[in-house]
Amino acid sequence: MTRVVLLGASPGPDTSPTGLRLAALPGNPTVAERLRGQLASYDPRPATIAGGDVAAALRALAEVAESATESLLIIPENSVIHDELIYQITKTKRGALALVAKEPRPDSTDEEAQEDLAEAESELVPIEEADPEIGLNRLEGLPVRARVGKSRVVSVGTATHAVTRPNSVLLGPLHVSVRNAPVLAETCRDLAALAHTFGPDDDLVQLVVFGLVRNGVSVGIRGRRDLFYRRVTTQEEVNEAGPEMAAMDEDRARLNNAVKGADGFFTTYFVSTYSRFIARWAARRGLTPNQVTLISIALGVAAAACFATGDRPWMVLGGVLIYFAFVFDCVDGQVARYARKFGVLGAWLDATFDRFKEYVVFAGLALGYVIAGNGEDIWILALAALGLQSVRHLLDFSFGAANRRKPPAKLPTLALDAPDDRELRAALTRRREERSHGLRGVLKMWTRAGRFRAVHWARKMIVFPIGERFAAIAITAALFDARITFLTLVIWGSVAAAYSLTGRLMRSLV
Repeated sequence: MTRVVLLGASPGPDTSPTGLRLAALPGNPTVAERLRGQLASYDPRPATIAGGDVAAALRALAEVAESATESLLIIPENSVIHDELIYQITKTKRGALALVAKEPRPDSTDEEAQEDLAEAESELVPIEEADPEIGLNRLEGLPVRARVGKSRVVSVGTATHAVTRPNSVLLGPLHVSVRNAPVLAETCRDLAALAHTFGPDDDLVQLVVFGLVRNGVSVGIRGRRDLFYRRVTTQEEVNEAGPEMAAMDEDRARLNNAVKGADGFFTTYFVSTYSRFIARWAARRGLTPNQVTLISIALGVAAAACFATGDRPWMVLGGVLIYFAFVFDCVDGQVARYARKFGVLGAWLDATFDRFKEYVVFAGLALGYVIAGNGEDIWILALAALGLQSVRHLLDFSFGAANRRKPPAKLPTLALDAPDDRELRAALTRRREERSHGLRGVLKMWTRAGRFRAVHWARKMIVFPIGERFAAIAITAALFDARITFLTLVIWGSVAAAYSLTGRLMRSLV
């Protein structure tokens, strides 16, 4: 569950959305009614904090955060938003996440605008030497007073707190994990004591993120991408927002989000290009993720049976079946994410029977090799492949469990009453320089190398993920024999184990 906090109008031009109706949507709901209906499955009784008095609103938010036993979703009540965007924000694994919009750059096709931009950028001093400023530009009715990097908010300003080269606005939705709830409560109380220093156009969400960042909380960022979000204050804005939101394909965004973004090369290009459509078809016909998992298991066992014959036509069929066993192994997770049907049993089945399919296929390959009269020494290779894969899985799970217990790295802090972010940026620079030496430097360099597509996919493939393993089994079994299959698994698996173990040891020492 998620604790939902609805914010009333912040200081400034925003007004209550009461009575503003989304005529373009079925039922002609008001903005507030629709938002509450969207959030009912997360929190049937959301906390509501009235706007107007900043100090009172901050103290009320502090009380909610202090009593929270689950993560918090803080969102302005005049928000028009897609359901899928709410879902994606609340499912983040980050300690805090804010929805942001960056100041747009001139259209790349406009040569005159590009020349003006190049001229303006040439006159800018490096950001390390830039002076903090009070952001006066506005974007979607909000003051541009946040500086964001590639993955998180670097610093935030207010009407009286300068920020170095602001480039973004904080649109509204803010997700804070339960582990950061105590920091949020303390931050809001401290901010309430400074309420007299804020300006009439300072947004409440902006102020909260301002405090969190200065108190050392890493606030991640995400954009709207192909989903819709807008704050509305007038019926004219509502009339524009309704059709614009309805024109966007939310289902496609939901379907794309059902596919893991960190899959391997084989899965990305030879499975996920179409498996998502199988997942949508299955979900719309009521198939559960567990039922799809059973289909994957059945295909894996059938492949093993084909391999056990030792005959070439059956070996080719086995290769085809093991490929589709993996396809449905991907589909079950995609169905779960698309239909939002998650369960402990499903997670256990998926993790357990992935291993079962591999090992029963190993047995089938070895048995077929013996039946074909090629000798029983194949069992040694089969056991070597099974043992190596078992050790790798053990290391994967144990490292993951240990890593989850590792506290997040602390970021520099800055007093809330500091007039600008110079000290914070200087501390971040020192931190970056300290982390660029020794093992941290090597890891950072290797991470940066991932910007090149060839390196990115090479790193994905070298760890020999399940997609590559099933592809190796399917291809070598269909074209060659079990000995080649097991040699491929043992050699590639050994390289993958050495690579993974080296990286994990390095990460454990920094």
